[in-house]
Amino acid sequence: MHELSLAQEICRIIREKLGEAGCGSVREVGLEVGERAGVEPDSLAFCLELLLAEPPFEGAHCRLNRVPGSDLALTYVEVADGDSADRGQGESPGAQQ
Repeated sequence: MHELSLAQEICRIIREKLGEAGCGSVREVGLEVGERAGVEPDSLAFCLELLLAEPPFEGAHCRLNRVPGSDLALTYVEVADGDSADRGQGESPGAQQ
């Protein structure tokens, strides 16, 4: 099941980017999955949901978008900065895999 290793790598990339930016908690992760990427989207989403339920992600959600082609891309990470007044406002920094 290579979807689990893909999900683990996606989480590693997110942790690395959040550490650099000093951002708050992850709320949502956006991915584009190409129809010919060799990835089972439902399996990848399942694996990501399991990994995102644990710290440091604290229950973030995954949004997969099927696209033509063979790419798999981490398109955005929505974060909350930790300030209760800004909990409804997320940022969407882009990061490509």
